[in-house]
Amino acid sequence: MNRALLIPFIAVSLASSVVFADTDSNADNWSGSAELGFVSTSGNSDTNNINGRLDLTQESIQWRTNYTLSSLYSSSDSDTTAEKYSGSIQSNYKFNTEEFWYVRGSHENDRFSGYRRKSSVSTGYGNRFWQAADGSYLEASAGVGYRDFAIERDTLNEDSDRGNFVRFAGTYEKRFTKTSLFRQELTSEISTNGGNTVNESVSSLQASLLENLAMKLAYRVKYTSDVPADTDTTDTETTASVLYSF
Repeated sequence: MNRALLIPFIAVSLASSVVFADTDSNADNWSGSAELGFVSTSGNSDTNNINGRLDLTQESIQWRTNYTLSSLYSSSDSDTTAEKYSGSIQSNYKFNTEEFWYVRGSHENDRFSGYRRKSSVSTGYGNRFWQAADGSYLEASAGVGYRDFAIERDTLNEDSDRGNFVRFAGTYEKRFTKTSLFRQELTSEISTNGGNTVNESVSSLQASLLENLAMKLAYRVKYTSDVPADTDTTDTETTASVLYSF
């Protein structure tokens, strides 16, 4: 099997196996959201910005599985300035209402990152330390994983940043009212063999417009310690989108 597909294939296989292992004992509950943002300007400068995201959660008594797909495209005066597609699957085996063991796989194609692809798989322990009656919560996890960041073919160095890493992640979600919430996500992946350290922060604010329709503002910062030539170590994204929950 092509190495580029191996890690995502393993992640999907593991996630599928744990999800279907529990379907005989209880019914799964599905929930999710879809969001779309679009900005277009013309005149002195012609620009287009499109971002989309799909989040699905499949939950039963013993398992919680999250599926995420996202895309970002931006152009200025007919030149593409950003193009990225990413996806992830994480399955949590719940020991109780707070503790869980997770298996996670992710894959990303970012045309302007200097990498042909970024794939990883990880597993570890997590704990939802605090959860309020309104759904607000604080969650953290720690684990180990393996990744393959493949350098662009047209660079002088075609090696990959490939090897093991330690992963730390945390999520804080605060519901101000029934119609508004703040969410903060932090992740850090630290190489154990001298490769990259990748830190990422995603902050978002969401407010309902109608029963299932909301406005979402998000700010993302991603830092990669050692990147290919002619690429920046820090990427930022600011997005505004309409979100539909179901």
